[in-house]
Amino acid sequence: MKDRKEELRKAGILARESLSREERREASIRIVEQILQSSEYRDAVIVMLYKAVRGEVSLDALETDSSAKGKRLVYPNCIDKVDMAAFEPTDEDSWGKGSYGIPEPAAEKSVEISPDKIDLVICPCTAFDEKCNRIGMGAGYYDRFLEKCVNAQIISVAFEVQKAEGIPASPWDKAMEKVYTETKIYEYKMT
Repeated sequence: MKDRKEELRKAGILARESLSREERREASIRIVEQILQSSEYRDAVIVMLYKAVRGEVSLDALETDSSAKGKRLVYPNCIDKVDMAAFEPTDEDSWGKGSYGIPEPAAEKSVEISPDKIDLVICPCTAFDEKCNRIGMGAGYYDRFLEKCVNAQIISVAFEVQKAEGIPASPWDKAMEKVYTETKIYEYKMT
């Protein structure tokens, strides 16, 4: 199963990198437009999102809209080699590079938000399937963190080219409630 996941992870990363910068930008805008119209987003007060790196779906347009609507935006911070926490930056100087080169709010310049206070979590992914299983980068930060987000709706965003057939799910993997792409919204259905 581990080899299959790694194969799908690499294929998903290559697929999103095969899109031009302009294609990724336009697709990201369409994805954000769908999220803005969703009840998950409308009803949320505290929204956890991420800063896009390495060709991920950009949520920049969501950040601009959120501040206008009074949403509180929080971001992941990998606090050690196992755990992630959610921090709300206090200003533009709150940002730094995390241990993986990802922009993160610096803990000393931000407010930590308890996972049970988050209403909506938007996760990045490298690949997903029709049943809303996702594959991340492989370190398990989101899998461990999402277990603590007991009051949050949990969605993922990806480009349609990242869709894969039958992602093998481990017992600790959490299926997303929805996966938003530029052309479709996939919804998790209990079977």
